[in-house]
Amino acid sequence: MSLRLHITLLMIGLINLGAFAQQSGSVKGKISTSDGQPAAFISIGLKGQTQNTLSDDNGNFTLHKIKPGNYTLKASAIGLITQEKNVTVTAGETTNVNLVLTENKEALREVTVEGKKNKYKVSLPSASLRLNEPLLEAPQNIQTVSEQLIKDQQIISMSDGLVRNVSGAARAEHWGDLYTNIKMRGSQVQAMRNGFNFVNSYWGPLTEDMSMVDHIEFVKGPAGFMLSNGDPSGLYNVVTKKPTGINKGEVSFTIGSYDLYRTAIDFDHKITDDGKLLFRLNAAAQTKGSFRPYENNDRYTFAPSLSYQLTNKTKITAEYALQNAKMTEVGSYYIFSPNGYATLPRDFTFTQPGVPDTRINDHSAFVNLQHNFSDTWKATAQVAYSKYLQTGYSSWPSAVYTNNTVIRNVGIWDAESSMKLAQFFVNGQAKTGGIVHRILAGFDGGKKHYIADFNQSHDLDLPSAPFDVNNPNYGFPGNGYPSFDRTRSLQERGAANNIDQKYLSAYVQDELGFFENKLRLTLAGRYTYVNQAAYSGNPEIGKKVTPRFGLSYSVDKNTSIYAVYDQSFVPQSGILENGDENLPLTGTNYEAGIKKDWLGGKWNTTLSVYRILKQNELAADPNSPPTLNYSIVIGEKRAQGIEFDLRGEITAGLKLIANYAYTDGKITEVAPGVTGMQVGDAVPGFSKHTSNAWLTYTLQNGALKGAGISAGFTHLAGRAMGTFSGTNEERNLPNYFKLDGGLFWENKSLRINANVFNLLDKYLYTGAYYTGYWNAPTYDLGVYSWQAEAPRNYRLSVAYKF
Repeated sequence: MSLRLHITLLMIGLINLGAFAQQSGSVKGKISTSDGQPAAFISIGLKGQTQNTLSDDNGNFTLHKIKPGNYTLKASAIGLITQEKNVTVTAGETTNVNLVLTENKEALREVTVEGKKNKYKVSLPSASLRLNEPLLEAPQNIQTVSEQLIKDQQIISMSDGLVRNVSGAARAEHWGDLYTNIKMRGSQVQAMRNGFNFVNSYWGPLTEDMSMVDHIEFVKGPAGFMLSNGDPSGLYNVVTKKPTGINKGEVSFTIGSYDLYRTAIDFDHKITDDGKLLFRLNAAAQTKGSFRPYENNDRYTFAPSLSYQLTNKTKITAEYALQNAKMTEVGSYYIFSPNGYATLPRDFTFTQPGVPDTRINDHSAFVNLQHNFSDTWKATAQVAYSKYLQTGYSSWPSAVYTNNTVIRNVGIWDAESSMKLAQFFVNGQAKTGGIVHRILAGFDGGKKHYIADFNQSHDLDLPSAPFDVNNPNYGFPGNGYPSFDRTRSLQERGAANNIDQKYLSAYVQDELGFFENKLRLTLAGRYTYVNQAAYSGNPEIGKKVTPRFGLSYSVDKNTSIYAVYDQSFVPQSGILENGDENLPLTGTNYEAGIKKDWLGGKWNTTLSVYRILKQNELAADPNSPPTLNYSIVIGEKRAQGIEFDLRGEITAGLKLIANYAYTDGKITEVAPGVTGMQVGDAVPGFSKHTSNAWLTYTLQNGALKGAGISAGFTHLAGRAMGTFSGTNEERNLPNYFKLDGGLFWENKSLRINANVFNLLDKYLYTGAYYTGYWNAPTYDLGVYSWQAEAPRNYRLSVAYKF
């Protein structure tokens, strides 16, 4: 078939699509309170019809695919006197209807709070994710961990088991609770906060305390609408709490095993009676010990925020957060042995009491300005600033001997990180004929700087008297305690340990909706310029246009199928001997899936399949003369798999989170001359089989109304998280199974929650097998390293809402 015939048929198809789109109309509008504030999560529908939806965080709603005619629009929720309004729907047009609620403040508070609480299923993305559409219609696998789920599971930090709620996600060990390194789809995902990339070293931001977190969005695979400079496995976006315009508050107290004592407060209030100036304060303080001796993790968080409605169409929001941490030296979680995993007691430690704690002050600030030009067009400008200050220590052995003795080492780790970030983007909707356009366009820019002193170290033990694992002595160390030189500034001490990055990107995306927006075609592209240098190396400059193509089709109002093609890239340094251009490492994602809402949207399932290819990765050329240091392209790596997620309320009082993922990462091509790898080798960074579930049931009636039970498990099989051996199975991690459970009771003002974790009291851990790292006289084998999890332990929380 000729190209001309293809084009002709396409034009005819578009004309027919436009004609078809004219056969129905839509109703959209906004629900607000009598003081002008948006009313979120209000049920909206057409009386006697099947079309229904919920208003979003801004009170907006849209009902699609309505036949022409006269209808009665109905708004209802718990505690709300039903509101009805007559509307007329015209073919090919959108009818705008706004409703104002006039109930008393207490009744309205109940409506909004009841609409938000106990929700495991989130239907809409946050504004910082930029997608102006329901998640059901987005051509991407996006999973959200809600605030209620965080509370039910008693999660207190980003690294505290949160990943169990997302298919295929697993946390890799690294420096304990300092960073949250999450592996998904074969490699580490990017860490975002309120839509900004908050990674400023190779590890990530300080683990967020959950007191300031509203919810977390996990985006699977590359996301050109968010960023293109990064690993193609995906990202997680931490959305912080902001003022809601509802006068409410909550204070909670938690106690737990190993001297956990924690209190948190959430105070949300209107400063002015007209609701234009709003304030929210989230704060928490905790002391926390460990099942390992000499280990602690004490923190406090202070996070105020303000919003002001400048005009009816313009709103500004400002946030600040301080996270302060005082923890045992970084690395205290690690255990090392030449004899195999879990060959030492679960509570064994190499930490030397008396080594000073590591202290961290993490400051972050955000300012967001949003202007609504109309009901369909809005612009968002936001800036972020981060300053991370660390004065501390890290521990890592200098030598591990085959006779179970070790030379323990403590190094200095003082660090400073700063980030200045800015974004501007426009969301809008337009129509050309019968085609609906959802348009997103904008700019991202940023400057990041990281500097650290980790050049000074001190052996705690003498070669003549190493630390004996079989007979540990935690008295005064044989070689004394470290005394590091801090007389010079960090800028002087860390001059060779800089990471600098500057980037600027522009992007545009158009989602074209055909057949009354039943069929949606996404066409997008992003241009990104990155200039980065690490550890006094040569600057790495990357410039690339990354395309994005998506297709989503609504089989019915509750079911959609989708396919997406997207790319990301990472700049690389190196020189090819043949003089060819040094291309960035490119990751390409091919994905398809099906999403479905069940029982009127109470619960949702997502099934996706994907294949990610990484190309152009560089390594040292083994045939290069030593003075030239040429690089070589090593080949191609592939990650592929299947993911399934279920979340929501199955029946009244019964809520379920369940997921399963199959992940496989392999080398698929090896360039000539490349040694040390071959086709078929596993690329570590995944667990082949990952399955999770969390089930809660709440009694709906009777004397015990509000009481409930919860239970959940995590199972990981075929783990290849840090390293993987194809020849020696003992060097690979065994399967992992963890069972948790709890009881709770709540009413409108009080909630009591108790959970027991690791009910089966299993020796659980993650780790890796290291070779060729230590150079000890009697050392001739590799070393097993692992981080153990706590034995059976509990948490008890009491929360009072006011």
